[in-house]
Amino acid sequence: MAVDSFRAGNEEHDPGRPRPTGLLDMLSVAAVALDANGRIVFWTPQAEDLFGYAAEEALGRPAARLLIHPEHLQAVVSLFTEVMSTGRGWAGAFPIRHKDGTTRLMEFRTMRLLDDLGDVYALGIAADHTLLQRVETDLALCERLINQSPIGLALMDPDLRYVLVNPALERIDGIPAEDHVGRHLRETLPFPDVDTVESALRQVLTTGTPLLDQYHVGRPPADPDHEHAWSLSFYRLEDPGGRVLGAAASVVDVTERHRAAAEADRARRRLALIADASTRVGTTLEVEQTARELADIAAPVLADVVAVDVLDSALACRRMRRPDNGPELFRALALKAAHPTVALGAADPPGDLAAYEGDRLVTLCVHTGRPVLVEHVGERDLPRIARDAEAGALLARAGVHSYLAVPLIAHGEVLGALDLKRTRNPVPFDEDDVILAGELAGRAAVAIDNARWFQSVRNTALTLQRSLLPDHSPHHTGLQLASRYQPAQATSEVGGDWYDVIPLDDEKTALVVGDVMGNGIDAAATMGRLRTATCAYAELDLAPGAVLQHLDRITCELEHYIVTCVYLVYDPHSGQCRIANAGHMPPALARPGGPPALLELPAGAPLGVGGVEFEEVTVDLAPGDLLVLYTDGLVESRRQPIDDRLDVLLGFLDDPGRPLEEICDLLLYGLRHPDDHDDVALLVARAL
Repeated sequence: MAVDSFRAGNEEHDPGRPRPTGLLDMLSVAAVALDANGRIVFWTPQAEDLFGYAAEEALGRPAARLLIHPEHLQAVVSLFTEVMSTGRGWAGAFPIRHKDGTTRLMEFRTMRLLDDLGDVYALGIAADHTLLQRVETDLALCERLINQSPIGLALMDPDLRYVLVNPALERIDGIPAEDHVGRHLRETLPFPDVDTVESALRQVLTTGTPLLDQYHVGRPPADPDHEHAWSLSFYRLEDPGGRVLGAAASVVDVTERHRAAAEADRARRRLALIADASTRVGTTLEVEQTARELADIAAPVLADVVAVDVLDSALACRRMRRPDNGPELFRALALKAAHPTVALGAADPPGDLAAYEGDRLVTLCVHTGRPVLVEHVGERDLPRIARDAEAGALLARAGVHSYLAVPLIAHGEVLGALDLKRTRNPVPFDEDDVILAGELAGRAAVAIDNARWFQSVRNTALTLQRSLLPDHSPHHTGLQLASRYQPAQATSEVGGDWYDVIPLDDEKTALVVGDVMGNGIDAAATMGRLRTATCAYAELDLAPGAVLQHLDRITCELEHYIVTCVYLVYDPHSGQCRIANAGHMPPALARPGGPPALLELPAGAPLGVGGVEFEEVTVDLAPGDLLVLYTDGLVESRRQPIDDRLDVLLGFLDDPGRPLEEICDLLLYGLRHPDDHDDVALLVARAL
């Protein structure tokens, strides 16, 4: 090979062309060629950098004399001879004399070359030993870090195709390394927002700004049934010259942290739900309302379809029989769905009674007093959940996939069950849901228990009171009558208000309205005794004041009771009313053509004070005059003064010619409020 050809390869690098970059340039690998006599015939610019001699100083000179210390000369000549004669290459480190006189350790690779003319040459590839060792150490460290790191790492080319992935990423996404290489990023990522991830990576490639700690959630192919979470970071890769090689991605599996955070959030939501239930469930003493409040709380947070069913025997406050395997009669109290669903058609409408056989899960729940959980509902489970085959078909159409029934238990008694189903919510019920549902059911059960006993006692007292009120004939000489009794709207028990219409001799009529202070069965019973006594004294044709005196003595014998009462006797022949008052609200009188007014009566002391005389007042009643007797529950209010309320009452009597039934309704609906805490007795009379 001619030396000129070697010299051509040794020309100066054109500074106008971009300088090559890469690992060889980082190492500054030099190439030197020697002829058979050991003279330098090829000298690269990197050789000048490495050894210090320019090409003009090195070419044609014996390499050994130029670069080797005398003490190493024999060894170098021996190696050169062996390579040239045998053709076997040599590799190793050797000390070289630099132009500046220092000794530097170089890493060599030598080999024999043969040109087309048959001439033999020796080629030496050299690099700084220290630099090479550092690069080798860095590469070994990088390889160990990549292969043994618990963080998933991937290298991608500028088109976002995988070039390399480490074992950790294989474990994270469940795809072998060889199946990554050459594939696009979107082909392996299990994220629903893969377009966002890919767009972010392209932005990193464009700008060079890293994107760190991006949180993503998905289901990897290796575990498609469970949600996993990863933290992704992206970096642009460049060579020393700034050329973009691609991108690197690091993937940290943060599933445990994600699940812990999700569980903590779930626990917070459970506590918030329980706190919400403590204020929203049991706001009234109505069983149906309490059941609706429970259903509203449970849907959709806990279930997609919620039903509250109570045993009919519990609603009737009958003693529960010993649980057996037989059927149970349930009354549906509430039904709520988080979204429109045909599953509602499979449930019993609120108010309906339905018998469930002993093999049904809701029946099993109330028999055992324990929750019944079916995490994954199958075809064989639906017949035990549904009332009948038709209902089971509707549940299947609705996509019911998980079921939970929790007993409603208060004071050790099973009242019914909270029935929960999931359709759209893909997560099945678990033990945490059982605990939460049990907490809600327990709170609601106590409220339902209080409400059912309240309603039972209230109904008993109301029945007693209504049985003691008169069923008077609508025909009384000279009078047209209408009456109402309305129990309290928002109190725990009924009161002792009453009215009576008593026919007397000579076509006279006695009208009575009274109020026993207090409430409950005792007040109703006391009212019954006083009503009976009033009728008896009225039959004796006593004056109104005398009747009240007798009632006063009877009331004094009753324990801790005070009673107000107004008693009047109307004589249709004289057109006069004789009235006596015992601490009661004054009657209202409305005359045609004149303003309505309250009768001015002596207030009198309530019955039960003792030793008090009751004055009598006579009032003329002309045909068409309207007289209204009432108890204080009609006009007393916590929101307005009593005088304002009495003015409102008189305002409703502006037309005394109205039908009496209409007047009664007008007064009750105009003056009463749903949260009034007293009952009302109302008696309206018109002179004919």
